[in-house]
Amino acid sequence: MGDKKALEVYKKLLEKTKTETEQLPVNKIVYYSAWIDNNDLWSTNDFDKQLQEGTSLGDKMSNAIKASFEHYQKVVIIGSDCYDLSKEHMLEAFAKLENPSISVVIGPANDGGYYLLGMNTFIPALFEGKSWSQSSLMTETIETLESLNLNYFLLEELTDIDTEEDLTSCGFPL
Repeated sequence: MGDKKALEVYKKLLEKTKTETEQLPVNKIVYYSAWIDNNDLWSTNDFDKQLQEGTSLGDKMSNAIKASFEHYQKVVIIGSDCYDLSKEHMLEAFAKLENPSISVVIGPANDGGYYLLGMNTFIPALFEGKSWSQSSLMTETIETLESLNLNYFLLEELTDIDTEEDLTSCGFPL
């Protein structure tokens, strides 16, 4: 689609993610890959800002979640590449984590990964030895949870936007 169109899509995804998250009645943190932009669309009144730590996606997610558990009892992490992700999905994830028998909530993506991961305790094994950005990630994650005898809840399956075809299948405004 070219760099210009890809940047437009990226900006729309960020704006949609902001709209869906800004009114959530929880503390929110935006993680940046290289440097923190204090003058972007993520208001410091509504969002804390942190730098990612780690090299792989799994390392970055693991470090962010581990750090969050120093302050919070439930943590939900999302990406910004799922146009259909709504405030209601995130509220449902937090509500399910209120149930002490559920350790993890996963929002499965139709590409074999996930768009949301929530937990009520830090589980390092969920980030170890996984095939990040591969179609086997969801299966590997569930296998890990089952091997640890942990209960999980699956949210509705949604579409992650990885390709131009994904844009049309999820109602993205072109």
